[in-house]
Amino acid sequence: MASSFLSFSLLFIISLYTADGFRSYDIDRCVFNSTDPKNIEYIYSQYYNKLEFTRFSSSVGEFVGYTECGVKQAKYFNSDPSILARRRGEKERYCLNHVNTYYQAALDKSVKPYVRLHSVAPPAGKHPSMLVCSVYDFFPKHIRVSWLRDGQEVTSDVTSTDELADADWFYQIHSHLEYTPRSGEKISCVVEHASLREPLVTDWDPSMPESERNKIAIGASGLILGLILSLAGFIYYKRKESNSH
Repeated sequence: MASSFLSFSLLFIISLYTADGFRSYDIDRCVFNSTDPKNIEYIYSQYYNKLEFTRFSSSVGEFVGYTECGVKQAKYFNSDPSILARRRGEKERYCLNHVNTYYQAALDKSVKPYVRLHSVAPPAGKHPSMLVCSVYDFFPKHIRVSWLRDGQEVTSDVTSTDELADADWFYQIHSHLEYTPRSGEKISCVVEHASLREPLVTDWDPSMPESERNKIAIGASGLILGLILSLAGFIYYKRKESNSH
């Protein structure tokens, strides 16, 4: 499965301040999704007041300007063989010497998803039932979510969101299945991800509404907690009684 892209940057700031706060700075960065040199791009950018005006990319092999001043700057750089030779060599010197470290620290890691299967009210005029398979906290981004109905993959009445970033390196996705219930059928949500050795299959249990299952789970948890507290109190009482003798 495809990995997410990662980049690391080296920031050089040359600042010229006036009363209006002008600032220029340069950034070197490497963008990659594997340690294969073909999947690594070196980018050198020049900025003025947060606006990128000139860029060199190893994929292009020369400078490109984005503003009137940047076009002139790029033309000047491209006319100097020594400047081009230096930038063309930075992919090997700067990127290839660091990519392995960053790749092992991030991109070859994976986190298993957490799956929640629940029912919701379908849109008016549609099928009488709708299930939602919500998949949370997985990395890397690429994932496949599908549905099985009595062992056969469902290809119609299925909609899914894109992988949604949680802003903490993790992702979530939600897949919806609209259907008409049949007696004795088995419906499952199937998740395939790089962190899993085999597909993660979650079966839907229609025997009890989700709200009722939640009430039972909460009640059972309360009962267990009560038994634990009662046992702790009994042990404390017996110890205190034995010490008094």
